[in-house]
Amino acid sequence: MRVRDWQDILSEVVDAGRDRDPDAWRAVAGNRRRSLGEDLFLAHPDAGVYQLKTYAKNPYEVRGVGARVARRIDDDLDPLFPRRRDDGDGEATPGRFAVQNPPEDESQAESMARRLEETVKVHADAPTTADDFFTDVMEALDSPAFGPMDYEFDARPDRLDDLTEEFTDADELLSSDLDDLIESDGVDRGFQ
Repeated sequence: MRVRDWQDILSEVVDAGRDRDPDAWRAVAGNRRRSLGEDLFLAHPDAGVYQLKTYAKNPYEVRGVGARVARRIDDDLDPLFPRRRDDGDGEATPGRFAVQNPPEDESQAESMARRLEETVKVHADAPTTADDFFTDVMEALDSPAFGPMDYEFDARPDRLDDLTEEFTDADELLSSDLDDLIESDGVDRGFQ
């Protein structure tokens, strides 16, 4: 396992999303257990599991670390991630996330805007579900990764604790590196 900057991990997710089904990604996120910042797990059946730890250095800058912690989602890990649709067990997760790439140039931006406009028109005229609308919008925007997310803004989902326990060694290493960043930035000191 190699610890890297969190933005490098997201770049890898974007690159992996181009070759894989972009709506097969799943995520779990929430506050860190004992410190400043957030924990995030991103997973795809074929791309593996990524763990990220981030914090807001200031209102304009997020810093963090991450690593790929598993090469694939096996049968033990699968139930720890949210599902896109209710598969009969009552476990559907309504939250969503998406990783976006900005358009490369003006013509690509115009093309995306046209596709998005057409998608909205189609869904306005036809009966549809929120899940289908979200998926179609993400496809119109060429999102490389999107899907269901279990997220609690001011707490930790139970799934996050389960994943942290599953990857204890990685969590300790990433926590140590993030704590070093926090200390070097002086974010943990408050006003003096």
